[in-house]
Amino acid sequence: MIRVAVLGAGRIGQIHAANVAAHPLARLIAVADPIAAAADRLSAQLNCEASTDAEATIARPDVDAVVIGTPSDTHAHLMLCAARAGKAVLCEKPVDNDLAKADAAVAELKALDAKVMMAFNRRFDPSNIALRQAIDAGDIGTVRQVIISSRDPGLPPRDYVAHSGGIFRDMAIHDFDMARFLLGEEPVEVYAKASRVVDPALMEEFDDHDTLMVIMQTASGKQCHINCCREASYGYDQRFEILGSKGMLMNDNLRPSTVRRFTAAETEAREPLLNFFLQRYTDAYRNELDAFLKALKSGSPLPTTPWDGRQALRLAEAAIESVRTGRAVAV
Repeated sequence: MIRVAVLGAGRIGQIHAANVAAHPLARLIAVADPIAAAADRLSAQLNCEASTDAEATIARPDVDAVVIGTPSDTHAHLMLCAARAGKAVLCEKPVDNDLAKADAAVAELKALDAKVMMAFNRRFDPSNIALRQAIDAGDIGTVRQVIISSRDPGLPPRDYVAHSGGIFRDMAIHDFDMARFLLGEEPVEVYAKASRVVDPALMEEFDDHDTLMVIMQTASGKQCHINCCREASYGYDQRFEILGSKGMLMNDNLRPSTVRRFTAAETEAREPLLNFFLQRYTDAYRNELDAFLKALKSGSPLPTTPWDGRQALRLAEAAIESVRTGRAVAV
């Protein structure tokens, strides 16, 4: 059994802790959160120990691996603490909100030969796995364009925004990673526009935006368009379209049911979209943890790395610079 501690007892930490507790290869040893009530509540639910000290939890001799689900600006520090202690790590995105700190962390993790996996959960969604497999099988020939639509059902809490690093580093970073995953090449140029149309007052307070569009291109000419918005009145909207030389792949939204209703009052009426990422990516979070634990057990390479986290953050930084300057930015 791989003995695991989960750092963070918020919404992501709760998902990770429950998945660890249910996994046959793992034993959940402890959860840590600076808010004692949150740690106590989650530990009571999952029959493990609670702590308010993340570093002390990492240092425990009965912990082999840690899952980091804490605020973004703590990730690099906690990853390094764990790696220096010889612990394996599954860490939520991003590596850090600051690219220089991320680069320093990635370099040290490489020098330590640390076992660290970045939790880009969307790569592990069954539908997205099928997209990549279809591309690899040559079903649509050579990829030419990738279109990603990513829209949340509503603004995140104010305290979350304060530590998030902004929409490009927090929300769109998943899309930057999926762009790399689906294009199969690194973008070399980024052009972005961003605005405040959902809640100007909230976003101005944090010097952030709530709506964006990004266009990227690789050295070979492959293109990607990303559009994100913090609010979609109809639910959690996640769609992919990949155009190739021999055809196209599409990945549509998930719903509670596939039933469609036809009546005198409405045509093709369907169930609403799933409400949030915790519902949409339930299987992805399980698959992600499974891939992490099985790689540790077998000694095989981890499927996503700190370098993947760094590259997605670099694209986010380029997009932020593009918004600031109004020009395309070379990566």
